[in-house]
Amino acid sequence: MKKLFLALAAIVVAAGIYSFAPATTVKPADAYTVDVKNSKVEFVGSKTDGYHPGYFSLKSGEISVAAGKLTGGQFVIDLANLKVTDGAGERLEGHLKAKDFFDVINFGTATYQITGVKYTGDKTADIEGKLTLRGVTAPVKFAAVIRGADDKKFFATASFNLDRTLFGMSYGVGKVSSDVQINVYLFATK
Repeated sequence: MKKLFLALAAIVVAAGIYSFAPATTVKPADAYTVDVKNSKVEFVGSKTDGYHPGYFSLKSGEISVAAGKLTGGQFVIDLANLKVTDGAGERLEGHLKAKDFFDVINFGTATYQITGVKYTGDKTADIEGKLTLRGVTAPVKFAAVIRGADDKKFFATASFNLDRTLFGMSYGVGKVSSDVQINVYLFATK
């Protein structure tokens, strides 16, 4: 009985000490603004007899960083000003901007909102989010490499495949690949 009493007394004393200990404060995440001049989203669309590279600029965006780690963010992608970087140039740009693909008259931008970040290493993270493209919202997950994160700037890259048919772009399926290779280069500053 004496041992039980001593054990209970120790628990009560420990609880009393910790209840008066100063609460640890969690610093809120800092907001970083995306550097739209240096950030971009590259794409490579392929077909049975070749491929076409290009890119989109970002119109705006903001990320959250806490203790040097990405915690969230949202980006607006400028679809209306997409650029094709091979010989197909303006002709293909016009087709990609039409209803067969991005329908930029009705949907000039796309948005991506980060809904979860899970670090898998010091500089790698699995990103979960929602992409809204052509009025359709679908989950998009990918692995990112955090190349630099400090109290003033942030730089990350990611490469993944995106199924364009999830967003109603079914033109040429069978001849034009449904998967589009995406490469993201994201710079942000505080």
